Amino acid sequence: MRSEYMHPADQLLAVMQRIYDRKMTTTSGGNLSIRDAEGNIWITPASIDKGTLTRRDIVCVKPSGEIVGIHKPSSELPFHASVYRQRPDLNAVLHAHPPGLVAFSIVRTMPRLDLVPAVGKIVGKTALSDYAVPGSEKLGENISLYFNQGYNVVFLENHGVCIGDKSIFAAFQKFETIEYASRLEIEARRLGSVRPIPEELLSETRKEGKTLPAFRPETRSDAELSARRDLIPFIHRAYDQGLVISSFGSFSCRLPDGGILITPAGADRRYLAPEDLVLVKDGACEEGKTPSASLPFHEAVYKKHAGVNAVILAKPKNLMAFAVTDQVFDARTIPESYLLLRDIKKLPLETLYRDPEGAAAEISNPVPALIFENDSIAVTGETPLKAFDRLEVADATAHSILLSRPLGDIVHIHPEEVEEIKRVFNLTD
Repeated sequence: MRSEYMHPADQLLAVMQRIYDRKMTTTSGGNLSIRDAEGNIWITPASIDKGTLTRRDIVCVKPSGEIVGIHKPSSELPFHASVYRQRPDLNAVLHAHPPGLVAFSIVRTMPRLDLVPAVGKIVGKTALSDYAVPGSEKLGENISLYFNQGYNVVFLENHGVCIGDKSIFAAFQKFETIEYASRLEIEARRLGSVRPIPEELLSETRKEGKTLPAFRPETRSDAELSARRDLIPFIHRAYDQGLVISSFGSFSCRLPDGGILITPAGADRRYLAPEDLVLVKDGACEEGKTPSASLPFHEAVYKKHAGVNAVILAKPKNLMAFAVTDQVFDARTIPESYLLLRDIKKLPLETLYRDPEGAAAEISNPVPALIFENDSIAVTGETPLKAFDRLEVADATAHSILLSRPLGDIVHIHPEEVEEIKRVFNLTD
């Protein structure tokens, strides 16, 4: 999606719809704005249902102060305008109060950004602002204090968060990533103490993927075009179900000629289209595209396992609660979970980055998936459908385990019952 060709009103609608659909705001909550090249501030209206906004509802505030539109602008317009005055490099402001961030705001602290690698890199520096009444000059002053110091993300005590960025889509990516981090930490604390990434490893995980030689495909095979068409719906389903978010999650599939199609680095997963996938073949990648930084692991899996034709690396928050704590994930909860997940191993974070071949070697017939500490779950399959099914089941199983915590101790399927499942379904080790 090329957002630079979208009218500001349409950009605000698209982002507000995503926020509302993902239950990160309510009918009356939150406000977004964009400053255009002429200095106009386009902003969501006051007291209008966020779930049914149309482009006619968006309000334009001219540099002269003239208001153009059928509604009043958001009551938070003063702090949006204040941010733009302080920071000429920012062209979008997002304010909302999603449940995870509100949970932190009402205990007046901030979520950790060092539990998974991508979060801190995407979000950047954050600050916590003193409480002030919504719409007040004091609130604007409190927020502006930090934006003036170069912060782009300001948490608000007993309120929510304010984010500024170059575009409303970039602001949304920060916002969604922070809410993910908040919810992950909350879920993980149900299991025990969270384990942050050591600083030396954190810096290593922030490195960009290796640069590959480029090539320009002369033709597109039927197999490649079909794979592009078929992989994208699974990426969108994963996003819609919260198994991945806009800023991370990589999918790949193997082509009959040995090539690999993989998600691009840095692209919003919600808007990926078939043409965005990156073709990698013979150590080179499609001209003008950058493959996911996790490409070495995907390649290592395909090289090691002839029967695997699809790989997904994702960070679903329920399962990631086990990745950022010392708790063991045991799939012997219901037969369906064990059938698909078998014996998932947890590997150290550095294995994924320093030894992808060694990590790939840990996958076997009874181990179709891996958990990398503080990073992700890797699932494999003979087809994208089977890999996606494993991802869904893994997070659903983790969710059930988390929900069971207040009910009592889990009774796992006994070893002899596991052996019976293997016999009935012809499972081999």
